[in-house]
Amino acid sequence: MAIAPPPPSLEEFAFTHPLRVRWSEVDAQAIVFNANYLLYFDLAMTEFLRATGNLKISGDLFLVRSSLDYRRPARFDEELTLAARVTRIGRTSFNVQLAVFRGTDLLVDGTNVYVHAPGDPPEPSRLPDDFVARVRVPDPPKP
Repeated sequence: MAIAPPPPSLEEFAFTHPLRVRWSEVDAQAIVFNANYLLYFDLAMTEFLRATGNLKISGDLFLVRSSLDYRRPARFDEELTLAARVTRIGRTSFNVQLAVFRGTDLLVDGTNVYVHAPGDPPEPSRLPDDFVARVRVPDPPKP
């Protein structure tokens, strides 16, 4: 059985974006409805692309896989921090680790896989070099 990596901490993310939980995002239990975390991930990704100068390419990116680990609930009017970082860049696709924090407490984390597929019909295509340069995965820390 594979050992799961430890959950991420806020300090591991260079990009963050603030969010306050709105009334329309909570359910009858007065906590954020689980599907809304996918909306939070989408917002984090949009703002990450904007911050890295890659918003223009977003029309050519398709989400092909999303996984989430729910750890703690968020509630109405809480101030949250959305976080994103690229963890893998391939020829036509890349992975983004996303997380939602309340202060430094991790609430939800997961990974989205995006494919660059411009055209009509869309076909997987090599990620543009300038895109890759702006979101490059940093070298792992040396032991």
